[in-house]
Amino acid sequence: MQRQPQQQNKVRSHYQEERSLLSAKRLFGTDGIRGIANEEPMTPELAFRLGRALAYYVKNKEKREHVRFLLGRDTRCSGPMLEAALAAGLYSMGADALFAGIIPTPALAFLIGELGAEGGVVISASHNHADDNGLKVFSYDGHKLNEKEEEVIEELILTSTIDSLRPRGALLGRGMLVADALERYIISVTKITPSLSLEGIHIALDCANGAAYQSSPQILRNLGATLFLFHDSADGKSINKNCGSTHGEELQRITLQSQAHLGIAHDGDADRLLLCDEKGNLIDGDEILAITALDALQRGTLRHRTLVTTMMSNFGLDECLRKAGGEVVRTAVGDRHVLEAMEKGDFNIGGEQSGHLIFRDYSTSGDGILAALQVLRIMVEKQQPLSLLRQCLKKYPQVQRHLPVMTQPPLSLLRQKIPLIESIEERLAGKGRLLLRYSGTEPLLRLLIEGDDRALIHQAADQLMEELQEVLS
Repeated sequence: MQRQPQQQNKVRSHYQEERSLLSAKRLFGTDGIRGIANEEPMTPELAFRLGRALAYYVKNKEKREHVRFLLGRDTRCSGPMLEAALAAGLYSMGADALFAGIIPTPALAFLIGELGAEGGVVISASHNHADDNGLKVFSYDGHKLNEKEEEVIEELILTSTIDSLRPRGALLGRGMLVADALERYIISVTKITPSLSLEGIHIALDCANGAAYQSSPQILRNLGATLFLFHDSADGKSINKNCGSTHGEELQRITLQSQAHLGIAHDGDADRLLLCDEKGNLIDGDEILAITALDALQRGTLRHRTLVTTMMSNFGLDECLRKAGGEVVRTAVGDRHVLEAMEKGDFNIGGEQSGHLIFRDYSTSGDGILAALQVLRIMVEKQQPLSLLRQCLKKYPQVQRHLPVMTQPPLSLLRQKIPLIESIEERLAGKGRLLLRYSGTEPLLRLLIEGDDRALIHQAADQLMEELQEVLS
């Protein structure tokens, strides 16, 4: 544990870098653009201007007269409205739109390359409630745009630079339905574990009333699983409502009610995964990373014997991997940062505590069902229940809190005004850590405190939240 003070410094510098990047942008957060649908900034007008900006940017970058973008969405009521506006923007700049319909985010990332499109947009606010929506932009290779590209796109949206560019007649874009989009994705995921048989495995599946309501059940049934299906509506009003990967208590309930071998929950766009074992214990992204990385180490397939995760993950992961002869690389929060580090270091397994899990040998995006299949494969091969597999990770006690905020003063200013922050860090020195950050997807200030004394960290979190609330109010 002697590396912890150095790790704390690295964590702090990651946060400072992340906030400086976000402060330079006005629309994009850590995972696209988000907001309440049909209110600023998440309006049809914004979607229209984004379509024009994307078409212009990609046509100029690729030096091509004709480009195509793949569009997909989750089940929210506002999806068709934003999809239509986004497509109109593409058309008006001479780009075509390919419509994949309701589809998981990882499916769209895969299909962009499969269909030869120059980019794509997922219309989803992920785990947020039904009134919200978002726009996640992908490039031709299934990767999310980097910060510099987002800044260029923002400039085109917020200025009049391209307003006068108006193709006419046959130069306008057109739309086309990709009727087999979902089936292509289902086939591709099923092929990743061709020899896996889930005969005799009983699974409680929570689809969060979101984008995976068709694909995940079909994939699991194709592999022979017996399913107990929950929250598989596409009504657009109940997405993530008391269900999905952010409501672990519901996953526990349905898993125990079904007497299943495990429970699986996605978020609204199915790029996250939460599991529940047969005893009702929740298994988060950290535990899934530990299970899959240790298995890959044993099989000699964990590239460079290294796992990639973010500063939010439990430091028990570091000890877990170190004892097995591996190591952990940490990044700023966000699956994009995880993927960038994976590609830079040529690593193949990474993810976040929140359940964004990237298996780079198969995908460029977090993929909830793909990650679930990796765990199911290990359960079947080792003939071990999930309750036993999860014991490989010994977690440090950790407490997380969040505070709604109207403004986001610099964290350095909060440190100056609240000496308690430094006091807590001194008490945790060498035995834990304190992390403060603004959410990149919601108007929240997030707090994480981790240490070997459960009572101390809960007391510290309560005290600090009181002072933060007073200062920020």
